[in-house]
Amino acid sequence: MPAAPTRLLAAAVTVAACVGAQAVPAAAATGSENEVSRGVTIPAFYNPPAELPSSNGALIRSEHLPLALSLPGLDGPLPGTATRIMYRTTDSNGKPAAATGAYIEPSAKWRGPGPRPLVALAPGTQGQGDQCAASMGLEHPLRVNGQTLVAGYEDLAIYRLLAKGVAVVVTDYIGLGATDRLHTYVNRLDEAHAVLDAVRAARALKDTSVTRDSRVGLYGYSQGGGATAAAAELQPEYAPDVTLSGTYAGAPPADLTATTKAIDGTDLVGALGWSLNGFLQSDPELRSIADKHLNDKGRAALKDLSTACVGDAILGYSSKKSSTWTKDGKSLEEIIQAEPRLQEFLAQQRIGTMKPQSPVRVATGVHDNLVPHPQARQLAADWCGRGAQVTYKAVALPDVGRALINHFGPLLTDQGPAIGWLTDRLSGEPAGNGCAELPSQR
Repeated sequence: MPAAPTRLLAAAVTVAACVGAQAVPAAAATGSENEVSRGVTIPAFYNPPAELPSSNGALIRSEHLPLALSLPGLDGPLPGTATRIMYRTTDSNGKPAAATGAYIEPSAKWRGPGPRPLVALAPGTQGQGDQCAASMGLEHPLRVNGQTLVAGYEDLAIYRLLAKGVAVVVTDYIGLGATDRLHTYVNRLDEAHAVLDAVRAARALKDTSVTRDSRVGLYGYSQGGGATAAAAELQPEYAPDVTLSGTYAGAPPADLTATTKAIDGTDLVGALGWSLNGFLQSDPELRSIADKHLNDKGRAALKDLSTACVGDAILGYSSKKSSTWTKDGKSLEEIIQAEPRLQEFLAQQRIGTMKPQSPVRVATGVHDNLVPHPQARQLAADWCGRGAQVTYKAVALPDVGRALINHFGPLLTDQGPAIGWLTDRLSGEPAGNGCAELPSQR
C-alpha cells in the first residue's frame, strides 16, 4: 500500500477514536429490501417514490437525523437539530429527480441583522456509492467495515457555520444517497439544480427559524465549489425566487478537460471513473465511445468505482493511469482530443459562460495541481469579464509534491476566511469588487 493512503487510513482511524465514530459491521443483504452498498445498508428513507411532486424544491419526505457529534446545551443540543430530507429537483435532461440531504437548525443565536440566514452547502467529492452521501456522514462521521472507508470531512465546515448561528442545508446531489440512479458526478446542471432546490426544500420545512426574508448563501469546495459556482450562474434563470447574498466557490473544477488531465495518475484518479459513469448516465449516446475505447480492466474499474467512496478510491486506485483502462493504451485526455462528441459534452459542462447576479468569492491554491489552479483562476477572470462582482483569493501554500495535499491544504487554511466572507454577506455588508486587482494575483 502506498505511503500516502496508509497515512490517510491511520488518520481516519485516529479521527474515529477522537469523535467516537464506530466501525460499521457489514450488513447482510439476504432478506433485506434495502440497498446494501459495500456492506452498508442504505436506509429505506433514501428510496425515492415512483411519483415525484410537480415543483422543484418540493419536499418528498423528512425525518429526524441524529447527529453523531452532539452535546447537550442550554438552548438545545449543540450544534443543533438535524432533519433528513428528500426533495424534488430537475436533472440535466429536464427530467424530475429526487435528491436527498439534511437541514440543521443551529442552537446558537444569529447575532447579525434580520432573521436567521441559510447557507446551502455543496459537499466536495464524496464518491459515487450511496453510502458516501454527506447527509449520512452527519450521522456516521466515519465508516470502516473492511469494504468501504467513508469520512464525513464536510462536517467541519457545517459545524463552523452552525456555531455562527447560520442554518445549513446540505445536498447529497442527484443520485448520491437516493438509490434510484447513479450519482452524476461533476454534472454542472444536476449539481446546480440540486443546490438551489435544497434552499427551496429547507424553506418548506415546518418549525424552523428560516423565513422567506432570510438571506441565503452558498458554500462549496472542490466538487462543491463547482456546484456552487454553477448554481450562482444559473440562479437568475432556474431559481429567481432564491435571492443569493453571496457564493463561495473554492477550487472549482470549472474546466473538466483541464481537470481530467491533471487528475490522471494522482491519488484521486478514481474521480475519472466517477466522471465517466456520470457522463454515461446523463448522455447514453456516449456509451458507444466508451465501448470503443475501454478494455476489460477499464470496465471493471468503472463498475467498482460506482459504489466507491473517496477513501476506497484512494486506497484502491492511487497513482494509477487511465491509459491502463483503454484498449489502445491512450489516456482519457487523448481520447477526449480524438472524440468531438466528448469534447462537445465537456464544453457544455464549462462554468464561467454566464454572469452571476450576486457577489462571488473564488479561492484556489496556487500549487493546486489536482483541480488545477489556472483553470480556477480563469473562472474568476471570466466572471470579471462579464461584469460580475468577484472577490478572488490565491491561497499561497508550499508545494508539498503530492497533488491531493496541494488540493486539500487550501480547503483547511482558507475555510475560516471563506466562512467569514460569507457571514459578512449574510449580515448585509457589501462585498466590494476585486476584479481590478485580479491581474496582479497569480
